[in-house]
Amino acid sequence: MSITVTILPRVAPNKKASSAESSSSEGLSILSTNARSSQVSVLVVDRTAKMANAASGMAVHDDCKLKFLELKAKRTYRFIVFKIEEKQKQVVVEKVGEPAQSYEDFTASLPADECRYAVYDFDFVTEENCQKSRIFFIAWCPDSSRVRSKMIYASSKDRFKRELDGIQVELQATDPTEMGLDVIRSRAC
Repeated sequence: MSITVTILPRVAPNKKASSAESSSSEGLSILSTNARSSQVSVLVVDRTAKMANAASGMAVHDDCKLKFLELKAKRTYRFIVFKIEEKQKQVVVEKVGEPAQSYEDFTASLPADECRYAVYDFDFVTEENCQKSRIFFIAWCPDSSRVRSKMIYASSKDRFKRELDGIQVELQATDPTEMGLDVIRSRAC
C-alpha cells in the first residue's frame, strides 16, 4: 500500500514554511482511494489558507454555503441574511427565514443603518400560468451605514457571491424602494 500526501501551507510572501507548518495534520482530506493498487491520496491544507477574499481579507464561514445549499436544493428557508463579522474577518449567517415567511418579514429583518448580504427565494407565477422561482442576491448598503462598512461589503461582494453557486438575480440596494416587491417581480421575469 502506498500513500501520497500533498501539503499546502499558507506561506507569507517573504517567509518560508517551517517544518511544523508543513507537517500539520489539521485539514486532512482524503482525495481518492484506489482499491486495486491500494493507493490513498491525501490533501493537507493549512486552516489559515481558507481566506475567501484577498482584497478585503474576509473568509466565508462554511455555514453560509451549507445554509444556501439547503435554501437552493431543499427549499428549507425563504431567505438568509449574512453579516460580516469584522473582528473574526469572515462572513457568517445572521438570520434565516422559514419557508412560510413573507417578503415583508425579509425586509424587516434587514437593519436600517447597517450593511448586509441577503439571499431571497422568490416564488412567482408567469403569464403562461407556470409556477417558477428565482434566487436573488441582495447587497444591502443603506446610505446611513458607516463608510468603512460600505467599503468592506463592496470589496467582499463579488467573491462572496461566487461562493454561492446558483444565484440568478443580483440587486444592489441603498434604500427600501430599490428592493421593493415590485422591483423583485420585474427582475424575476
